Amino acid sequence: MATYLYRIGKFAYRRKGAVLSLWLIILVLMGVGAATLSGPTKDSFNIPGTPAQQAQDLMAERFPDAANPMDSLIARYVAQAPAGTTLSDPENVKAMNAMLEKIRGIDKVTDPAKVDPVTATPQQAAGALVNPVVANDSMVAMFKEKAAATGASEEQALADAAALSPLSQDGTVGYIEVPFVGTMTDVDDALTESINAAADVGRAEGLNVQVSGSAAQVAEMPGGLAELMGIAVAAVVLALTFGSLVAAGLPLITAIIGIMIGSLGITVATGFMDLGSMTPTLAVMIGLAVAIDYSLFIMSRFKHELTLTENRAEAAGRAVGTAGSAVVFAGLTVIIALVALRVVGIPFLSDMGAAAAFTVLIAVLIALTLLPAILGMFGKKAFAGKIPFLGDKAQGAESSSKPNFALRYINAIVRRPLVPLIGGVALLGALAFPATGLNLALPSEATGDPATSSRQAYDLINDGFGDGRNGPLLAVVDAKDANIPAGEAFAKVVSTISDFGDVSNAQVVGVNPAGDTARVLITPKSGPTDPATMELVSSIRAAEGALHDSIGVNYGITGQTALEGDISETLQSALVPYLAVVVGLAFILLLLVFRSILVPLTATLGFLLSVLATFGATVGIFQHGWFGIVANPQPLVSFMPIFLIGVVFGLAMDYQVFLVTRMREEYVHGASAKQAVTVGFNHGARVVSAAAVIMMSVFGAFMAEPNSFIKSIGFALAAAVFFDAFIVRMVIIPSVMALLGDKAWWLPKWLDKILPNIDIEGEKLNQTLRAEKEAELAATSA
Repeated sequence: MATYLYRIGKFAYRRKGAVLSLWLIILVLMGVGAATLSGPTKDSFNIPGTPAQQAQDLMAERFPDAANPMDSLIARYVAQAPAGTTLSDPENVKAMNAMLEKIRGIDKVTDPAKVDPVTATPQQAAGALVNPVVANDSMVAMFKEKAAATGASEEQALADAAALSPLSQDGTVGYIEVPFVGTMTDVDDALTESINAAADVGRAEGLNVQVSGSAAQVAEMPGGLAELMGIAVAAVVLALTFGSLVAAGLPLITAIIGIMIGSLGITVATGFMDLGSMTPTLAVMIGLAVAIDYSLFIMSRFKHELTLTENRAEAAGRAVGTAGSAVVFAGLTVIIALVALRVVGIPFLSDMGAAAAFTVLIAVLIALTLLPAILGMFGKKAFAGKIPFLGDKAQGAESSSKPNFALRYINAIVRRPLVPLIGGVALLGALAFPATGLNLALPSEATGDPATSSRQAYDLINDGFGDGRNGPLLAVVDAKDANIPAGEAFAKVVSTISDFGDVSNAQVVGVNPAGDTARVLITPKSGPTDPATMELVSSIRAAEGALHDSIGVNYGITGQTALEGDISETLQSALVPYLAVVVGLAFILLLLVFRSILVPLTATLGFLLSVLATFGATVGIFQHGWFGIVANPQPLVSFMPIFLIGVVFGLAMDYQVFLVTRMREEYVHGASAKQAVTVGFNHGARVVSAAAVIMMSVFGAFMAEPNSFIKSIGFALAAAVFFDAFIVRMVIIPSVMALLGDKAWWLPKWLDKILPNIDIEGEKLNQTLRAEKEAELAATSA
């Protein structure tokens, strides 16, 4: 491989015009495609095959007009009367009616909802928006009339009416649910402005009006500040590393071009598939970090090669052949980890992984081809713009006869490896402890910022109606094969569900035209993020078997709370299988790279330590609110842990490859095991440290984004890079390598024979170059 990459690097340096033109054409084509083929993003977190989704599918079949809670477009206006009054007071009724009139004037409100109930026929008024006070009075009268007709108790009728009423029992809080035409992809600034303008009418009359619902939410898109902050810090680190302003700028140029191509490619993909609004942000976050780092490694090796040869094309070829080999395998590890998200079987997570893998692939290709072409364009000015005060410090150990800090540090590690090994493991173990309290949930109004209107609307509903009103459940009851009349079967299901202690109310709210399927609304006592709610869901599902055996009825539990809960449980249960797949594939890859059993094993064990410590730190700060960094502590987003594992594993292996390949290179070239650790670490520590700081700054900058998931994963990735690069790879791994000695590179003879030699250290390349040089000398002397 090193030989092929050497030829690619040398070709790109010499044929810089052709290579630069090719990448420019790709960039232009991606830009044109993004402008003409792109589509809207879609945040729909559904997983085919979950119990709640199966119940939702049955409801869609039997009730084709029923809304999908995960994709329907509604806004909920929640109004609170001024202190000392109720919404039934004349001035508040007038204010609510004025707000309703404004709501009916919004273009995308469905036609039935726009009808004025005062002038409408009884049939038209059924779907019209009405004042919560009027709706409550009508509902109470209707339920009393129904109870009298069926002989049911008036107490139960009033309880059923209260469970559906949009007016709180004390009359101080009421809500209006407004349906809109379209789905969540149709939400734009114009719609949210119209929705807020209607709310302002009520506010102007003294009501406390807050708005929630899918129609009131515009996806929080990043403004580019995080990327700029990360690039700024990277520029400083690169300048300190190379001691040259020009050299510092070259990895940034290639990274920016790569990110532009990657993000434009993802934008093109939105025209052909449903991608979430967070997908491009995550891809840019990961792609930017690896793009800068991969170019940094090749640039650093190029600078080293210039001390061995004056032929710059030759130096570029050697840099790509050696450091480029490490880039290929590091990038391949990241891509494997990201693409392997598909084995979990969760569509939106697979799309995130594929998009991020695409940007990593572009970063690798650009580092191998565009970077040497740009070096060829700059020629001798590639390291121009020297920074005077740095002097030889930016050169590292290669230009100084004095032992530098890295050399002194690694000598101390090699002399007493047991102490730093125990210390590093103990530190990461202590940091990992809070991960035992990990709590997961999907982003929702319940976990939103208390300063937002949607969260305040959620809290008003909680205070006025109880926790369960914000997270109702829906049972879809199939009595097609029941051995008793369908009405009796529905009543039996309602009775069974009502007996559970955490159920506040259960009642039939709809029967399909065929009369064989009913929808049962279940109002729990606990809220949507309370673990007790999903425990209730599990208990109700478990009771289905007995009912099926006795009366032949089947049912499923769905609704937004159940759908989101099933997604969270599915994601949590997928963690271990996904981890096994990723670790297994990467172990094989590292086995090929290092031709050792113990080096890949220690690499993966080190990763597990760093990822557990990352979980612990993230839970402490974002879930428990440590140090007051987060004003709104909340459960972590359900898909963050599995996505974090994939990304962190890939990045962790990056540092393992870049640092330990230099050790193996020295060992292969004849150094003793401990000498190889010392020399390899001394060569690689500075550039790996710079790469880690760059990644930390790029990821950490995303904590400035408003989206809670982006904020938390930005922190988690920055923390993971710190733990893995500076504790695992620079403390624990050198200690283990020093303790193992020659055993670190042990490989069974039978396995050595069957493994292909990919020559990541460039030994075959060196032999080829020596042979060519000897041939040239022989020809000259002849």
